[in-house]
Amino acid sequence: MYSLEINFLKDRPAFQKKIEKKAKVAIPAGNFTPVYIGVGLGLVFPLLVGVGWWFLQAKNADLEQQIAQLEQENKNLEVQIGSINKIKEETNRIKEQTQSLVSVFDQIRPWSAMLQELRDRIPATVQIQNVRQMPPVAAKEGEPQPNPAGGIEINGEARSFNDVNDFLLVLQQSPFFKPSEAKIVSAELVETPVLNSEGKSVPNKTISMVKYTIQSAMSDVPASELIRELEQKGTVGLVTRIRNLQKTGVIQK
Repeated sequence: MYSLEINFLKDRPAFQKKIEKKAKVAIPAGNFTPVYIGVGLGLVFPLLVGVGWWFLQAKNADLEQQIAQLEQENKNLEVQIGSINKIKEETNRIKEQTQSLVSVFDQIRPWSAMLQELRDRIPATVQIQNVRQMPPVAAKEGEPQPNPAGGIEINGEARSFNDVNDFLLVLQQSPFFKPSEAKIVSAELVETPVLNSEGKSVPNKTISMVKYTIQSAMSDVPASELIRELEQKGTVGLVTRIRNLQKTGVIQK
């Protein structure tokens, strides 16, 4: 005979709830993927932060090296600029000195040319006994500097006061002298012994002559503008030097 065993406990509601609860506790293996993703992100993020920090550090070190290199180059450039400025200052100083020397040189009046000019212009009725050079007179405030060559003083005798005046007018027309500065300093009538053919005084014979003194400053016209006149007076050396300076550009033509 068969015997039937029926467990009615399984059909009770309380037993069914326990089974449902146990079923909910069991988690299939495939549902761990989000956990793995979270763990992976948790590991990757610090790694990315570390890599980024390392990259920034390397970049900062590279930038600092570039900055140091640029600063060194800047220092080198400043040194070079300082050297260039010193060279420019020295060059300008030399140019100024050269120009000053050229200016003085361009105002030179050779005595040979001055004496020849006097011989060419002196009237026949006027005699020159002495010629001396005078130093330049300091210019007054607001006036141009005088020619460094100064001026000349001429002493001699003439037959009359008119002859002295004529001589002064002739000197004022000369390009070597300054017309406004030419003047008769003194002129007086004196008795001069008469000379014979041998240059000796004739006894008891005198002639009235005007003893004069004329002064004139040298012209401010540069010698480079008087080349033709200087050549006519035989001043070849000065003319040659002036033309050489004109070729080099130190003196403008």
